[in-house]
Amino acid sequence: MSLELTDVTLTYPDGDARLTALDEVSLTVPPGCLTAVIGPSGSGKSSLLAVAATLIGPDRGRVVIGGTDTTGLGRAELTTLRRTTIGTVFQQPNLLPSLTAAEQLQVMAHLDGRPPRTARARARELLAAVGLERQAGRRPHQLSGGQRQRVNIARALMNEPAVLLVDEPTSALDHERGAAVLALLRTLTRERATATVLVTHDPAHLEAADTVAEVRDGRLRPGPGTRP
Repeated sequence: MSLELTDVTLTYPDGDARLTALDEVSLTVPPGCLTAVIGPSGSGKSSLLAVAATLIGPDRGRVVIGGTDTTGLGRAELTTLRRTTIGTVFQQPNLLPSLTAAEQLQVMAHLDGRPPRTARARARELLAAVGLERQAGRRPHQLSGGQRQRVNIARALMNEPAVLLVDEPTSALDHERGAAVLALLRTLTRERATATVLVTHDPAHLEAADTVAEVRDGRLRPGPGTRP
């Protein structure tokens, strides 16, 4: 399933006028592709991610996720779409301190109504996929920063999303751990055929991307370092 943004325009109130955050932005991310979105602070990267996640509806344009046009969907329908089709990796892991790594993932399956046995098996599979099978019983304070971010990624994949949206996943990591997280995202994108969007400000991260797009003043254009 792909992610498609077509001629998306988003504005915010700014006194008596409106500020344009996204200006006729179009972006297509096919399954198994990792697209990096770069740009300076305030350029519109976060707004693009919020629109792609259906957290904000655009003023104009279409957002199509896995063939589903989100235009006109009600709040409950959008909530269901996000829960079943979109995985989000936040900049900070925001793990619950009282839960083990495995339980962080199982909570997601519980919200989706999956049986506990199925949830436990899925959590074990994903923790193994991110190299944390032996840390399944550890709580956040017992994990390194890189390990916590890997739990964050595994949690985002718990409900088998078609679209994976990743917001600055290495901002709190050193270079070595950050590179490992990016390599993991690339591998998981290929193996699980997700349409992945990685928002970053660091040009060093572009090596992990299949394609690169740059946001400036709300407009999107092809970026440097695109992988063939």
